[in-house]
Amino acid sequence: MSRLTSKNRKYFRFPGRNIILFISVNLLIFLGISCGTTGDIRDTIIYDKSSYYYIDFKEYPSERSGLPIGIFDSGTGGLAVLNDLLGYELPGGGSELAVSDSIANGGLRDESFIFLADLANMPYGSYALENNSDLLVEHVIKNVQFLLGNKYYQSGTTSDFSTDKSQVKAIVIACNTATAYGLDTVRRFLQQAGLDIGVIGVIDAGAQGALGAFSPDGNGSIAVLATDGTVKSGAYPLTINTVKTKLRLRGNVQIFQQAGIGIAEAVDENIDFIDRSASVPRSGYKGPSDTGSGELKIDLSIPDRYSFDMANGAMLFEGEMGVPANMQINSVENYISFHLVSLMEKMRNTEGVEPLKSVVLACTHYPFFEETFRETLMRLRDYKEEGEYLYRSLISEDLIIVNPALIVADQLYHMLDGNNLLNKTGEATSEFYISVPNLTNRQIVLREDGSFTYEYKYGRKPGDIQEYVKQVPFSRSSIPADILNRLSVQIPTVFDLIVRFNHDNDKTRYLNESQRISNQ
Repeated sequence: MSRLTSKNRKYFRFPGRNIILFISVNLLIFLGISCGTTGDIRDTIIYDKSSYYYIDFKEYPSERSGLPIGIFDSGTGGLAVLNDLLGYELPGGGSELAVSDSIANGGLRDESFIFLADLANMPYGSYALENNSDLLVEHVIKNVQFLLGNKYYQSGTTSDFSTDKSQVKAIVIACNTATAYGLDTVRRFLQQAGLDIGVIGVIDAGAQGALGAFSPDGNGSIAVLATDGTVKSGAYPLTINTVKTKLRLRGNVQIFQQAGIGIAEAVDENIDFIDRSASVPRSGYKGPSDTGSGELKIDLSIPDRYSFDMANGAMLFEGEMGVPANMQINSVENYISFHLVSLMEKMRNTEGVEPLKSVVLACTHYPFFEETFRETLMRLRDYKEEGEYLYRSLISEDLIIVNPALIVADQLYHMLDGNNLLNKTGEATSEFYISVPNLTNRQIVLREDGSFTYEYKYGRKPGDIQEYVKQVPFSRSSIPADILNRLSVQIPTVFDLIVRFNHDNDKTRYLNESQRISNQ
């Protein structure tokens, strides 16, 4: 805090009293007096006309079929969901449809989308870990507000916002953790606002997909691979059992959950969990290690089961490769190996366990590495110790891996079709945004790399209504180059839409040459 000087003092004289109050403008900013108010973000959006978050729902477009579909996730994992939505076709629609044929054949290719990655506030799974899930719900409502509104910023330093963003006709919560903690709140908020907008979450879809592997009397296990927050919510076991009852399945269905702490974070290059420039163990690391405890403990007595890649910085450690110490995981693949071995060990030590029949990739980041999950599970199925298969009896030969997004696409299509909301104009223009720290807000606390500190990110209290972040267009300045390169290879159709959005709208100078980025 700066010291009081003649430049930042304000003088207030009270009649009848010889009192001068010296108030530092910097102090007011630090206390948040000029940054926001306290209260419920939902009330602010609906009623506070002076707030940035206010939306006049009475003026919301009544003709909505031509509006885009809103999608949000805690990071870029939701782009995999968008990729599956774009590829959706009704059964019998064929696999080589022209874009102009998508409506006639039941596809979603003529739809426009507004995508938001709340990267500044991710990973969402850690809010429950830090006992601050109410703040997570507030983030979810703010994401919904962004999709429903028309405002965005050009950058984290821009003071004035633009108002030419499209509003949306439906919302897909592409994040499992956000669905678990916020779906019901979002639906109640929309009712409170008097807005008839359909909302789809990914957990119902994941549950339906998982049970698709079971016959009416079949026994078996389901593994839910999710963030720590999704696991702690208990939403998947509850939903799976509810859907099981609806489907009248009578067999013994066991459910195992594995919190994949670090997987999604590594996919989005979160510095708490991965640092590709590091060559030695580092401070501030939050992932599994041999010095960790509970679910974050690497068991050095079973190194062959993990089969970690120890080369090229994929694992950070001290000492020799054969006898490593202070181990820190530093690649997505090693995170996946660690958590799948942890899952298998959990099942192996469960009495009366049924073989694994389906695995739900219950985080939108995971389908980017679906083949890695599949290959690792098959490696473990074939893994032997002293000539004996260790895990084979735990993994069915016909194991299925469930990507909930494929079922979400079907649900979304039928919801739009049933409400006469499919886009019939043939024009599709999608928009892509990401949250970044609001650098005009003097209260925020940042690391040297420009991201929120862990303590600030998860220690804030809900109800302090202010702009912690700003939603800005995707660009090479707002997203790490490694992520952009991965997107260009893994989901080129979506990547081309991102490039087109930036080029056509001239919202940034960074993403206007797809080939250049793809070849980096």
